[in-house]
Amino acid sequence: MSAFKGNVLVAGATGRTGEWVVKRLQAHGIAFRLFVRSGEKAIRVFGPEIIDRLTIGSVEHPAEIRAAVRNASAVISAIGGNVTDPAAPPPSAIDRDGIINLATIAKAENVRHFILVSSLSVTKPDHPLNKYGRILSMKLEAENEIRRLFSEPGYAYTILRPGGLLDGPPLQHNLRFETGDTITTGVIQRSDVAEVSVISLFTPEAHNLTFELIETEAVSLTSLVPFFRQIHS
Repeated sequence: MSAFKGNVLVAGATGRTGEWVVKRLQAHGIAFRLFVRSGEKAIRVFGPEIIDRLTIGSVEHPAEIRAAVRNASAVISAIGGNVTDPAAPPPSAIDRDGIINLATIAKAENVRHFILVSSLSVTKPDHPLNKYGRILSMKLEAENEIRRLFSEPGYAYTILRPGGLLDGPPLQHNLRFETGDTITTGVIQRSDVAEVSVISLFTPEAHNLTFELIETEAVSLTSLVPFFRQIHS
């Protein structure tokens, strides 16, 4: 039985983290829709049965966002710009303006909870990653707007700042959660980032929270919910 009864829109669902978000929503029995640039890629990744759950579009286009968020009660955004592709839009267009477009329209359409996968070290302007279109600073600007929009009573945000992303299975490592952008380095499985995003839907301790997360020692787990106690204890 799902602990969350709404419909979740996954933005960036065909990316490597977004694909795991969909898998973890399925594991928890939570209803979802996908907002993707390429329907062909979505069908290739998730199979033809996904076609009825798709909205094709970009966070650069408000009308496409509006169609995607309609009737959603929450959004999980795993969108990130591709700084390695010179033909791709810059981080200012995707990681800042696109995410702000998505959050603004989601709020206007009465989406109640916005969950963003951001990045470690976004408050550090001199970080090496900022050499690439100031990507971390762009992510921080988007975070700030999400916090502003979804801090009102009746709404909630959750912003995850993971370390370097790896591609292993979920629930195989202890995690470290911290606030204040105090973790300077570390890695985490994309699958665990996805799992934390999904459990944030129905974990009150995750609401209106911005936190960093990395993995520590290997161990077999049944739930990641207890790691929120590191922040709230």
